[in-house]
Amino acid sequence: MNTATAQDSIVAACPQCHAVVRVPSDRSGEHPKCPRCKSELLAGKPVALDSTSFTTYVDRTSLPVLVDFWAPWCGPCRMMAPVLERTAQERAASLQVAKINTDEQQELAGRFNIRSIPTLILFRDGREISRQSGAVDGGALARWLDSSLAH
Repeated sequence: MNTATAQDSIVAACPQCHAVVRVPSDRSGEHPKCPRCKSELLAGKPVALDSTSFTTYVDRTSLPVLVDFWAPWCGPCRMMAPVLERTAQERAASLQVAKINTDEQQELAGRFNIRSIPTLILFRDGREISRQSGAVDGGALARWLDSSLAH
C-alpha cells in the first residue's frame, strides 16, 4: 500500500478528463496514468483550458501552471506555439503548460486584464506569480521560468 503524503506527491490534472490525481513524486517520471480515463497524466503537451478547467488546473493542482493567452490569428502567438510545446515536454514532471484562446474565453482574458497577446502568466498555489507579454525564444522563456519559480 502506498503511503504517499502531500509533501512527497504531485497533484496534477488529467489533460483529457480534467480529473485531479495524486501521484507519488518518485513515480512522476514513470508516465503515470489517470485512474478515470487512463490517459497519461504528465503528457508533456499544452492543454487547452476553459473557465471550468482553468480553476481545476490553477487552484487544485500542486504543479505550477504556465498559461499562454493567445488567439489563432496572432502571428507572434503562432511563433510561440513550438516553444511552449518544447517547454511542456521538457518540464512535464514539474510544470503544466496550458493555453487559453482569448477569442473563445473572453471572460478569462478580461479577468486577467489581458491587453496584448501572447501573454504568459505563471501560477503557483492558485496565485499569479509572474507575467510576461510578447513572443520569446526558448532560452528567454527558460530563464524567465527559472527566475520566477525560484522566488
